[in-house]
Amino acid sequence: MTAVRPDTAPKAAPEAAEFPTGFVWGAATAAYQVEGAAAEDGRTPSIWDTFSRTPGKVRNGDTGDIAADHYHRYRDDVALMKRLGLTAYRFSVSWSRVQPTGRGPAVECGLDFYRRLVDELLEAGIAPVATLYHWDLPQELEDAGGWPQRVTAERFADYADIMAGALGDRVSTWTTLNEPWCSAFLGYGSGVHAPGRTEPAAALRAAHHLNLAHGRATGVLRDRLPATAQISVTLNLHHVRPLTGSAADADAARRIDAVGNRIFTGPMLRGAYPEDLLTDTGHLVDWPELVRDGDLAAISGPVDVLGVNYYTPTLVSTPADGSGDSRDDGHGNSDHSPWPGSEHVAFHLAEGRKRTAMNWAIDPDGLYELLADVSRDHPGLPLMVTENGAAFDDDLSPEGLVEDPERIEYLRGHLDAVRRAAADGVDVRGYFLWSLMDNFEWAYGYSKRFGAVYVDYDTQRRIPKASAHWYADVIRRHALPPAPAPSPATGLG
Repeated sequence: MTAVRPDTAPKAAPEAAEFPTGFVWGAATAAYQVEGAAAEDGRTPSIWDTFSRTPGKVRNGDTGDIAADHYHRYRDDVALMKRLGLTAYRFSVSWSRVQPTGRGPAVECGLDFYRRLVDELLEAGIAPVATLYHWDLPQELEDAGGWPQRVTAERFADYADIMAGALGDRVSTWTTLNEPWCSAFLGYGSGVHAPGRTEPAAALRAAHHLNLAHGRATGVLRDRLPATAQISVTLNLHHVRPLTGSAADADAARRIDAVGNRIFTGPMLRGAYPEDLLTDTGHLVDWPELVRDGDLAAISGPVDVLGVNYYTPTLVSTPADGSGDSRDDGHGNSDHSPWPGSEHVAFHLAEGRKRTAMNWAIDPDGLYELLADVSRDHPGLPLMVTENGAAFDDDLSPEGLVEDPERIEYLRGHLDAVRRAAADGVDVRGYFLWSLMDNFEWAYGYSKRFGAVYVDYDTQRRIPKASAHWYADVIRRHALPPAPAPSPATGLG
């Protein structure tokens, strides 16, 4: 139980906002962001190793070489998860750690790390949720063409087979891909993510091959895993709103919904690419040539749960002059658009809202609306919030505490949005906080802190922030506390 100061100790109250029975309480990380050990035990470079070493690509020249050193400190990290009361931990596997060239046999010492991690989680009573791909493609596969090449999807299926064989007896929930939109359109469109290419046609081809990789891997996992295993995919669905009620802005929202959302939900959940997407982008790729016989059947193999990542809504318009020179889309600065076929669409920052350190508008209602929309559009499909959280400018006090009331406010609002959605009939089964701990925040390096646990990168000391204690109290109650948050002074240290 989390200890609290007497003057803030919450009293039992009937108005406590409860969550459904069996609701999963988790936190999430990604391999390149936390593991470190970038060149140990046979691991070879991924596209993020290469990208982070390219001058000017990552703030301050930061890399994931050490990150949060989770590779060496995972036992302590799992012990911290247990003290938080987590019932699940969502982690990703470094493809180049277990299959360094992206093809051929696995490296057993790489697999052993994940075996040890999973065993430690199970011993602590925490369910492991394994993500096969969180953006770190082996560099050798990128050198051969990367995701724009069809063969990469086949290599991914082989990799899924390796992981199912290694962990299938211990991991019951599997996610094929995390946010394939970012992999395709930030990696190959705007170039703000690895591998840093700026080729609109390649980005669209990458999107299809990521879809195909998901489908091929799903088929492999179905064949290799017990029938009770849960298979999922996680999408960063954009909650798109038009700036005004004009027909032009409505069309802008339709376009971004097509290339931001339905390019994945269409083939994965409906077995077809939306016709308006094909029209918007047909001048860039030959879709009939790209999508071969059998692709859509493979891609649309059923999933057991859909992971939904949400941070902030997306506000768009069509400028009267068609210039589209405003791109506050929250996805980094680039002269190249990650929205192929809709480069003219303008993006806007919502007025009158508090913002995170990422300059993202804080809007919990957007999460409620997104969950409700997905539930309506895909009835019967269970949902899981697989990422939600915020970066703020966290400081360690002389007393060794990190007070982060803004994050607590953010989490309270968004967890209440999840609770309301569940109460209104949305089948949402859990929530994974992003992130468990501060880590390498991609092109922002170590300049942004999303963690509930503060990491002193000089010493690798872990310090639970006030929000970690608050989240632990939510988990213990299985409800949002009606009283002020607990103090970080005691309880999880």
